[in-house]
Formats: sequence, structure tokens, C-alpha cells
Amino acid sequence: MPRDELSATFAALADPTRRAILARLALGESSVSALAEPFAMSLPAVTKHLKVLQRAGLVSQGRQAQWRPCKLEAKPLQEAAGWIEQYRQFWEQRLDRLEDYLRDLQAGQTRT
Repeated sequence: MPRDELSATFAALADPTRRAILARLALGESSVSALAEPFAMSLPAVTKHLKVLQRAGLVSQGRQAQWRPCKLEAKPLQEAAGWIEQYRQFWEQRLDRLEDYLRDLQAGQTRT
């Protein structure tokens, strides 16, 4: 069965701690310990969040001597944004039609 990458992305993004980790990684690569600093949780707990992000393809971890920098991977976010964009267009079209309808109603009231 093929892996549902979009579901994995949204599941990973559902947690505010993971979104905060991604926001920090958007500023550049970081070590796990540096990522853990602002959170009131243990290093193993932060590591578990990173594993979820890695499984979703949102974070990769390299190796540079003793340092294992974490890096944001944008492709899954682009795919999620593309999926959401379809619905944004849908709602904009709906709102445009509602605006036209309201304008027609107001024009009818000013004529009478």
C-alpha cells in the first residue's frame, strides 16, 4: 500500500511543538539540543517530535563529524500548500458569488 505522504505531513503539523520546531529550522540548520532549548521538555521528548517530522519528510538530519544538524525539508510543505490552495480558490469563488449576490440585493433596494 502506498504511503500517504499528505496525511503524514498534516499529522506532523498537528502538534504545536512540531510546528515550533519547524519554525526554528526555517531560520537555518540546528542541533537537537539547540532545538530543545526553548521547550519545557526532556531531550528524548524533543527527539520523538523530530522522529515524527523525519518520518513525514519535513526534517532531515545530516552528519558533520560529531554534529548531527537538523534541516527543514520544504517539499512536503509545498505539497500540503498545493492541496490547501485548491480549497482557497474554491472559497474565494464562493465569496465572490456571495459578494455579487449582495451587490444585486443592494442595487434592488436602492431602486425602490
